Amino acid sequence: MYIESVPNRNSPPAILLRESYRENGKVRKRTLCNLSDWPVAHIEGLRGVLRGGTVIAAEREAFTVLRTLPHGHVAAALGTARKIGLDRVLGPDGDRWRDLILALLVSRILDPASKLATARALSPGTASSSLGEMLRLGAVDEDELYIALDWLLERQPAIETALARRHLNSGTLVLYDVSSSYMEGRCCPLAKRGYSRDGRKGTLQITYGLLCAPDGCPIAIEVFDGDTADPMTLSTQIEKLKQRFRLDRVVMVGDRGMITQARITDEIKSAGLDWITALRAPAIKGLLQSGALQLSLFDQRDIASITTPAFPNERLVVCRNADLAAERRRKREELLAATERDLARIQAAVVRRRAPLRGAAKIALAVGAVINRHKMAKHFEIDVSAAAFSFARKTAEIAAEAAIDGIYVVRTNLPAEICDDATTVRSYKSLALVERAFRCLKTVDLQVRPVYHWLADRVRAHVLLCMLAYYLEWHMRQGLAPMLFEDTDKQTAEALRTSVVAPAQRSPIAVQKHTTKLSPDGLPVHSFQTLLADLATIAQNTIVTAITPKYPLTMVTRPTPTQHKAFQLLGLSL
Repeated sequence: MYIESVPNRNSPPAILLRESYRENGKVRKRTLCNLSDWPVAHIEGLRGVLRGGTVIAAEREAFTVLRTLPHGHVAAALGTARKIGLDRVLGPDGDRWRDLILALLVSRILDPASKLATARALSPGTASSSLGEMLRLGAVDEDELYIALDWLLERQPAIETALARRHLNSGTLVLYDVSSSYMEGRCCPLAKRGYSRDGRKGTLQITYGLLCAPDGCPIAIEVFDGDTADPMTLSTQIEKLKQRFRLDRVVMVGDRGMITQARITDEIKSAGLDWITALRAPAIKGLLQSGALQLSLFDQRDIASITTPAFPNERLVVCRNADLAAERRRKREELLAATERDLARIQAAVVRRRAPLRGAAKIALAVGAVINRHKMAKHFEIDVSAAAFSFARKTAEIAAEAAIDGIYVVRTNLPAEICDDATTVRSYKSLALVERAFRCLKTVDLQVRPVYHWLADRVRAHVLLCMLAYYLEWHMRQGLAPMLFEDTDKQTAEALRTSVVAPAQRSPIAVQKHTTKLSPDGLPVHSFQTLLADLATIAQNTIVTAITPKYPLTMVTRPTPTQHKAFQLLGLSL
């Protein structure tokens, strides 16, 4: 039997239920029923049954969604990792430890958590995303993740060398800086008390140094004891650059606390490296007092190059930022005034008639509390006795400090023919890219801290894992920049600056994105985290139908225009 539509001149076609049969060797057909008055849905239902379909009772659901997992953010991160070849850098295909590390990297970007929570999020039945299924990990135990970390640490030299080959070449700039993170527990041999960049005084911490390419892409990381001074970390990085990466000529860029005179003399020069750093405030004062630095140089300009016998075979690029000078003057005057107000209260307490403050020790304690609060001891002359207290500003010292407000000096051994003044200053300022990397590592994105591992090698592996996660995030940010609050027109922004010393400017495109919260194509602008959250709404659904209940189907929801644009920018498809 079958359903046939028969034309009916000027009337609607007749819908007939017919069957075919043979008579005397010929195929004939006859009409069994006229279905013209049936609703279209009923006709199509009967047509499906006649073609071999199954009738589903009205009370039963045609299909059932067994499970829905967030999928879009996983597809974006994992797809980017495979596109840039990070999976091949980690290890060969078919290696379960490689796949577990890849899962840890993506998880660190999408949802930083403990190893136990990550193991549960990857395992079937307790999965919080499609990541474990996409990597075909099956059941994952937290002990496996710890073993995978040990496997990763063994491959650190090979991984860092592969990244250096990609992003560094002979003669390139290398950005280097140091940060620290606090630890939990007291059992890790790396955990020591030192200068805390997290502001967590009294806590044990670790120190780590990060090497980056000129564009801020992370290349290598090294973990040190928490009480290691910044300059003491430099020798390890020099060895990496010269021995492991085999770079003949490198220009190392580090801040004034990193590349000190001792490190230049003992390590950098002997290794044959070029360098760019800056002078500390006492050295700048020495240049001013010796006459090598004349403030009249900045009457008509804000940058000048000088040489001095105190720094032989070096070029000093002196910069003066008028806005920075004004801000420092304002802040100093506020602190001086606040200190004077508090000291005046102590002075009044000493001379009051009822219960005056007496005793040199008590008065000194009160004065010390004020001085420590405002950090202005160097600018005040203090005289304390058993029954008297007086103070006065050191006007000469204040004037000497004010003279160098807004002035900073970048020093380098590179000749001007190779690296001119503006390029030298711009290279030193590019250390801000390393600071951005530390912010991503330590705060909202990757949350390297606090560190709960106790074994030294596990701590090193954890920090390396976070660095590799930032490597992946860095590439994702580069691709998604038009949808993020990023300035994608750097050339125009640089052209708007009157000088390399002047504050950085934003291009018209960046200003428009910030004010309208819309990209040039009319889509909403996101932060990196909110865009990942938006992509996570693309779901992977596991479905069974009433017709084939034993054979689940996997379907992915259709992306919105914003989500489609994100995958287009990343060069990926769902």
